[in-house]
Amino acid sequence: MPYVLGVDVGTTRTAAAVCRLGGGGRGEPEPVGLGGPGGGVATTVQLTADGTVLVGEPGDPAWTATGFARRIGDPVPLVLGHERCTPEELTALLVKWVVNQVAAREGEHPAHVVVTHPPGWGGHAKGLLHRALRTAGVEASLVPEPVAAAENHAFNRPFTGTLGVFGLGSHAFSSAVVGSGFELVAAVEGVDQDAGADFDDAVFAHVRACLGRELAEPDAEDPRARALFARLRRDCEAAKRLLSGTAETSIPVHLPSGRVDVPLTRARFEELIRPAVEHAAALHARLATGVGTTVLVGGSARIPLVAASLPGPVLVEAAPETSVVKGAALAARRLVVGPGSEPEPIETSVMLRDDDPLLRFPVGGADPADVEFTPPPPRPPVDIPPLELPERRSVKRVVRGLAPIGGHRRTRNHEDGR
Repeated sequence: MPYVLGVDVGTTRTAAAVCRLGGGGRGEPEPVGLGGPGGGVATTVQLTADGTVLVGEPGDPAWTATGFARRIGDPVPLVLGHERCTPEELTALLVKWVVNQVAAREGEHPAHVVVTHPPGWGGHAKGLLHRALRTAGVEASLVPEPVAAAENHAFNRPFTGTLGVFGLGSHAFSSAVVGSGFELVAAVEGVDQDAGADFDDAVFAHVRACLGRELAEPDAEDPRARALFARLRRDCEAAKRLLSGTAETSIPVHLPSGRVDVPLTRARFEELIRPAVEHAAALHARLATGVGTTVLVGGSARIPLVAASLPGPVLVEAAPETSVVKGAALAARRLVVGPGSEPEPIETSVMLRDDDPLLRFPVGGADPADVEFTPPPPRPPVDIPPLELPERRSVKRVVRGLAPIGGHRRTRNHEDGR
């Protein structure tokens, strides 16, 4: 069945979602499993000595790139082995890999692809990515992340006026206002604003403060110590997620002398992160003055303190980390089938907070009084033409294929330190 594809290349994880173009129903967006934990895949690209690109796998740091999607527009290239790669080339290779994975599952390539980008991008960054995608063989439209989030929200709750979008992921914070025609009215990104990874660090610092000398600095030459700290950081992240749904948890610490459990309550966790959350909420409140409803997106948006710190009604899905990519798929469907072709929406369960503390998180609650349920006006398709940029070396010169997760074999060992 024909379909369209949305791709969200995040700092930490990359996600995909599809919308069907045929058959009955409303074309509900469906997140696609890419083989990694939680359905997505780690935003990593590893270049091997035999010219194969591996996606989503940890590897030699000298040959593995991370965090490159947010660097598009930075003229400083990343060095993988002996090869210089631009951030847009690596992002395009990752998107191409996602397209191939989904096409293999669906039995055909998508009718159209939408790739999301940070709200602060200008024409230069978008032009760089457009050109890199076309070089990689992917024709795609680019949509700002808050606009994609608004598309996903409007699928079940059409809105008039403006909508606030508050994004909090593992490494990025953003606040935006989106109009009912799916235009970006205003946006701000927190360059130095703490996000989910910083909250993990706060939990880690709590554990170290509780254990004191028992948890010494790891010996860089001791693999057991490095493994202990790596496991502890994963457990700190897991504790942060657990505290979104429970009042107390404990972090296991596997010391050489035995296991120790460090307790952590939600109240203590909120005390650790409150200054950062309230600062982000204040930024959003200044930007979104007069906005009736705010949608929360990103994995860290499920932390209860985030919704409690924002003014006005706040909506968040059960899986807010998929809101943007589902909206990207819906935007792709709208570009293909055109506006005004969707059936009437049906109500779904979302979490709603209004100013009554007794109704902080009812499921499927009443809608805010100032929201009218009328379909948004049609909007013209948006496509950003690529900028005319000079030719440059491409990582494709040494890439002979995109290998699936766990599906590669090295033909020879790294040579000359590669």
